[in-house]
Amino acid sequence: MANDPLLEQRIHDALLSAGVEAEPKKMFGGVAFMVHGNMCVGITNKGYLMVRVDPARHGEMLELPGARPMDFTGKVMKGFLFVEHEAVSTKAALSKWIQRSLDLVLTLPAKAPKKPVRKKTTKK
Repeated sequence: MANDPLLEQRIHDALLSAGVEAEPKKMFGGVAFMVHGNMCVGITNKGYLMVRVDPARHGEMLELPGARPMDFTGKVMKGFLFVEHEAVSTKAALSKWIQRSLDLVLTLPAKAPKKPVRKKTTKK
């Protein structure tokens, strides 16, 4: 499931309902939603919801239904979780996960947009 346009739209709508403008960015073979330049939530190429949470609450969040450690790189990334699709099937459940992420992300300093990388050309 490389792309789930319905879940992507639901995430977008939930972020707007929370009063947050988010920029979608292609990542992880899916899409991540950036808030003030910081990754907030997203969809992986496996169709999981990826949620960024306060690392101090990581263990607590793992106990919630559908949550599991994010091990995208082969090791657990503290402060990031995968959430099973079934656990965010309702508007209320998705909104709760997004709010958990916003509780952290909105406290982070905004990142300046990166300048586009210019490719060097060789002249002959």
